[in-house]
Amino acid sequence: MHRERTKTVRIKDKVIGGGNPILIQSMTNTRTEDVKATVEQILRLERAGCEIIRCTVPTIEAAQAIARIKEQIHIPLVADIHFDYKMAIAAMENGADKIRINPGNIGSKDKVAAVVSVAKERSIPIRVGVNSGSLEKELVEKYHGVTAEGIVESALDKAGMIEDLGYDNMVISIKSSDVMMCVRAHELLAQRTDYPLHVGITESGTVTSGNIKSAIGLGLILNQGIGDTIRVSLTGDPVEEIKSAKLILRTLGLRKGGIEVVSCPTCGRTRIDLIGLANQVETMVADIPLDIKVAVMGCAVNGPGEAKEADIGIAGGIGEGLLIKKGEIVRKVPEDRLLDTLREELLNWGKE
Repeated sequence: MHRERTKTVRIKDKVIGGGNPILIQSMTNTRTEDVKATVEQILRLERAGCEIIRCTVPTIEAAQAIARIKEQIHIPLVADIHFDYKMAIAAMENGADKIRINPGNIGSKDKVAAVVSVAKERSIPIRVGVNSGSLEKELVEKYHGVTAEGIVESALDKAGMIEDLGYDNMVISIKSSDVMMCVRAHELLAQRTDYPLHVGITESGTVTSGNIKSAIGLGLILNQGIGDTIRVSLTGDPVEEIKSAKLILRTLGLRKGGIEVVSCPTCGRTRIDLIGLANQVETMVADIPLDIKVAVMGCAVNGPGEAKEADIGIAGGIGEGLLIKKGEIVRKVPEDRLLDTLREELLNWGKE
C-alpha cells in the first residue's frame, strides 16, 4: 500500500501521510476578508466533519484576516496563494498552518526562495499544487497535449524546486477535471514520490455531477492505497463536500463511524413522502456519533425484511409507520412521530 510508506507531514495538530487516517478537506467560498462570514462557514464545516480548511488569500487584507479567523476555529488553516509570493509570506506571518502554491506561478527563483525561507523558519508545510489546466507549454508540446505524464513531470519538477532550496516539508496535489487522466496521473506519481498526496477531482461540477465524478475518481485512486487527504470539489455549499467525502471513505472501508442511512428506491406501494423522510433522517443523524446502519423503508410489505441488515429502521404506512430493529417490528408509531421516535431511539442507543 502506497499510503503506508509516504512521509509524514504535520499541519498544526494533524498528521498527513505515513499510513495515518485520510483527512477530509474543504475550501471556504466566502471572502476571506469577511472574518465573520468565513468563521461561521468554517464552524459549520467543522461540525460536518471537516478536518483541514483552505482559504483563498488574494489580498493583504485576506492575509491579515487569517490571524483573526484562526482565533475562532479549531482546525488547521491552509492559505491558498495563486501568483503573489508576498501573499504567501504575509499569510504565514499571520499564522497560516500550511500554504498552497504552484511554484511555477510564483515567478522567479528568488521569489520562490523567499517563500520557502519563511516556511522553513516557521516549519510550515507547503502544498505544491499543479493543475492540468495550467500545464507548461513545453510539457504540452513534449507529450502532444495535456497528459497524465505531463502533469506528473510538472508536479515533480515543482517539488524539486523546493527540495533544491533545502526544504522537503511538502504535500503534493495534482488535479484534472478529466477523471481517468487524474486517476492515471496519481498512479504514476505514487510510484515516483513518497510525499503525501492530497487527492481531488478539480472543477468536478454541480452537486450531482461533481459527486459522481469525485466518487469514481477518488474511489479508483484511494482503493489502490494512494492518497493521504481528500477534497470533493462541488459547486455549492461546501458542507455537501464533507458529507460526500465521509461517505466515499466509509464506502471504501477507509473510515468507520457515523450512521449509514440506507433507503429503498420507492415504488407504487409507497404511502409516505419517503424521499423527504430519507433526507430528513440523513440530516438528523449527522451529529449522532454511532457506527450503525439505519434503514428508511417506504412500506410495511417489504420494509421489515429489507431492513434486516440494518440495526434499526422505520417503514411508512398510511398515517402510521413501523419501528424495526434487526428486521423485527418493535412497534407502530403515528406518521408524524416517526422521525422523533427514531431520534430518541438513536440517542438512547446502547443504554437499554
